[in-house]
Amino acid sequence: MTISFADPKTLDHATLEEGTTFAPRFDAHGLLTVVTLEDGTNHILMVAHMNAETLSLTLETGIAHYWSRSRKAIWKKGETSGELQEVVELRTDCDQDCLVMVVRQTGRGAACHTGRKSCFYRRVKTDQSESRLEDTGLPRLFNPKDVYGA
Repeated sequence: MTISFADPKTLDHATLEEGTTFAPRFDAHGLLTVVTLEDGTNHILMVAHMNAETLSLTLETGIAHYWSRSRKAIWKKGETSGELQEVVELRTDCDQDCLVMVVRQTGRGAACHTGRKSCFYRRVKTDQSESRLEDTGLPRLFNPKDVYGA
């Protein structure tokens, strides 16, 4: 079963922004940005992209699927690491060109390929005119070399 979506070009402004028709507005590359949050805490786990196929797979299976821009391939989150993301809720913004997905992070609880819970484990600090990154202390939940190899 493939889930299809309405074409946003066929909807008027009011229907797109206030109606009940799901009509995702993919960008020129056929992608939507997805911000993924952890259920219960609303911590940001990661930001990724979906195309129509991965969005359909996500809705059909209840497991997060993304489009890997670097590999140019479907990416079932956790397929290699065991850190699957079970979808709790999917939201769209007002003009349907961005998604927020709330998930239950399975496995050891790591959403990031570095082995951490979140991909956002560093903060930007500015001292005088210089910017640098500072680790927030988020621990590794697994060793990436053990999971993904060298």
